[in-house]
Parts: sequence; structure tokens; C-alpha cells
Amino acid sequence: MGRYIPDTPLEQEMMLKEIGLHSIDDLYSMVPEEARVKDLDLPEGLSEYEVSEQIRKLASENKVYDSIFRGAGAYKHYIPAIVKTVTSKEEFLTAYTPYQAEISQGVLQSIFEYQTQMCELTGLDVSNASVYDGAVAAAEAVFMTLERGKDEAIVADTIHPEVLNVIRTYCESRSVKLTVLASKQGLIDPETLKEAISEKTACFYVQSPNYYGLIEDVEELAKAVHEKKVRIIEGVNPISLALLKSPGEMDVDIAVGEGQPLGLPISFGGPYLGFMTCKKELMRRLPGRIVGETTDHEGRRAYVLTLQAREQHIRREKASSNICSNEALCAMTASVYLAAMGPQGLCRAAQSSMDHAHYLCRELDKLGFHRVHQGEFFNEFLTDCPIDPKILEEKLSARGILMGLPVDGKILWCTTELNTSEKIEELLTSIKEVC
Repeated sequence: MGRYIPDTPLEQEMMLKEIGLHSIDDLYSMVPEEARVKDLDLPEGLSEYEVSEQIRKLASENKVYDSIFRGAGAYKHYIPAIVKTVTSKEEFLTAYTPYQAEISQGVLQSIFEYQTQMCELTGLDVSNASVYDGAVAAAEAVFMTLERGKDEAIVADTIHPEVLNVIRTYCESRSVKLTVLASKQGLIDPETLKEAISEKTACFYVQSPNYYGLIEDVEELAKAVHEKKVRIIEGVNPISLALLKSPGEMDVDIAVGEGQPLGLPISFGGPYLGFMTCKKELMRRLPGRIVGETTDHEGRRAYVLTLQAREQHIRREKASSNICSNEALCAMTASVYLAAMGPQGLCRAAQSSMDHAHYLCRELDKLGFHRVHQGEFFNEFLTDCPIDPKILEEKLSARGILMGLPVDGKILWCTTELNTSEKIEELLTSIKEVC
């Protein structure tokens, strides 16, 4: 645990005396003299006011948009005020793992409730206490399926490219063969998948809605891989699960995703939250931790770390990952968000996100922004662009509008419940004026 209040010179002297040393330099006696840093070229310290002013100046350089029509992995949803109110309580404001169950019941209970909610959302049996982000969750899930004689993985080419990069990095580190399966018109074909599976294939990873916003036929893909005794992993947008079939309903083995839409602000890229749920039979392969409910010696309800991170303990040679922390505060944020929204609120947010996207798609088509794919979609869709996307992006940005993400000369649009009809009309009017 870190110390947040500096020790006084007297306290430092007392601690050094206790361990038989005379100075702090004695602590580094094992470090060769030539390897030690003599002076650090650091500026003088600033007062709290001066630091605040400097931070304000830096923040003023950020571009804040009135309207955002971009997703691609990070989504701006409305966050109820109660979420920040609860998670800002100092007893919860920590990311440390609650190893000491006897004094950590509140944090352990919050993680247990988070796990329960994620299982309900995904329709699977077990959830861990979260990992760093959605990309790490995807890569860790791939490694959960590997075993002797089955050490190859297949991933769809329709997944988020940054997630693919993380999976590829993991696989290269362990010499795991990774095959990227080509899609047909933005979707994975079950028959093509069957042909790609070999005796060494351990798993297939697919994202739905995929990177282009399309809803994959995960149920058919699951049947195809299970016929070959292969695991299927699905990457999901948690908000979409309020409307779409859950991974559990489609016989998915492991569900993963980015938990940022569940009450976490975009925050320039983090901290985020990687959630992982799976079938019970895979429980002991989950990386990280699982909090469980039990009773104490007096029969009272109590919470414990049922499965601890093996990589930090005496059995670390059995670990399949190096997840050494969790995202407890982010996980609690997701839990409070889900509790505040409730099933009906989450469903309304999902329905509004989808309705806005379909309305925007129809209106953009009238302006020459035609959809690239014809499949069903949730709240994202890819269109062509009648002008250079970069030019359009600059012109809309000047009006306080962040348009969809430029992708190879096309645009990946996204809406949430915050993209009201007024915001959409403002976007359409602006496009007409600048094109």
C-alpha cells in the first residue's frame, strides 16, 4: 500500500534507526555507485492554487463537442447523478483488492453484486471481479480456452481492430497461432468458419454488434464451433444486451466486453473496465478474482475472495495470466449505474440508441451517405461519404459536432440516447450547408 502523507525527517530517522541504517542512501548500498542518479532535473514544487491554474490551462486546450456521433468502442451515455455520489464515498474510493475479508465486507459485497449483475446481463454462470479493459478481457478469454493439443485461435476480422491488436500481442508472446477469418459483406459465415477450424483450434472470437455495427448470427456460429468441439467467445456491447439475445441464450462459452458504457465517462481513454463472464465449467480458468457469498462461524452472511489471483500467490506457476490488479472502483461504478437504471431504464437507453441510429441512417441516405452493409444493426452503421471524410470532419468540428469515425474513406456513425432528434437535425442541417 502506498503512503499518501510524507514522513517527517524525524520519522524517517526513527525508521532508519529501527532497521540499523544511518541514511536513506544506505538503502541503496547494493546499487553500484555509477548506476545511481545523483540529481533529477525537476522543476520546483508548486502550490495547490498554481497546480490548479496549470491544469485549467491544459484543460482549456481540449475540444469539447456539443454533439457526438462517434462510438467505435467508447460511447457517451447519460450517467445518473447518483452514480458519482455513491462511488465518491471515501470508503469505496480505492482500486485496491480487498484481501482482508474481515475489514472489507463493503467492498467485497459491491464486487459480488457487480458479478451478479454481469451474470444476469450476459446470461452466463460466473463473472470475475473485472480486468483492465475490454481488449485485455478478450485476449485473456482466448487464453482461457487453450489446452494441450489445442493451442490455436480464430478471430473474426469484424472485431475492433485495437482488440485484435491486443489479442495478436498476447498470442505472439506465447507462440499461439492466430487466424483472422475473413467476413462476407461485414458478417462471418458459419460454413466458412467450419472450414477454418482444425484439430488444434481452441476457440473462435466474434464481436456482436461487430466493429461495423452489424449484429452477427452468434447462435449459428456457436452451433458451428461446438460441432467441432471448439469454444466460442463473444465480445458484446453491454447496453445492447438490454434488447438483443444474451450470450447465454445463444450458448456462448465466454462473454467479454468493455464496461465503459455502464456509467463510466469517456475520460480520454480510461480508466475503463473489462468484464468477463463464462459457463460454470470454465470458472477455474477465469483470470483475476471471484468474490463469493458465505456465512461466518455465527451464521451471518459474509463475503470472501472465493478465487484469488494465482499469479500473486504461492501457486503462481499455475497462473495462465498476469492480471495483478482489478478495476474495483470502475466495476462498482458499473454496478451502481445498473442499479440506478434498472431493467426498464437500461432497455429505454438501448431502444433510444437503436431508434436514433436507424433514423439517422435513413436521413443520411437522402444526403448521399449510403450504407455499406445491409445487415441488421444496433446503434452503429458504416456509410460511404460523398466528399473527403477528413474535410467533412473539420467543417463539422468547427460547428461543435464530432461526426462518425472516418474508416478507409467511409464513416462509422454512432448514436446513443443522447443523440436526440434535435441533435440529429442539427447534424443533418450542418452537413447540407458544408457539403
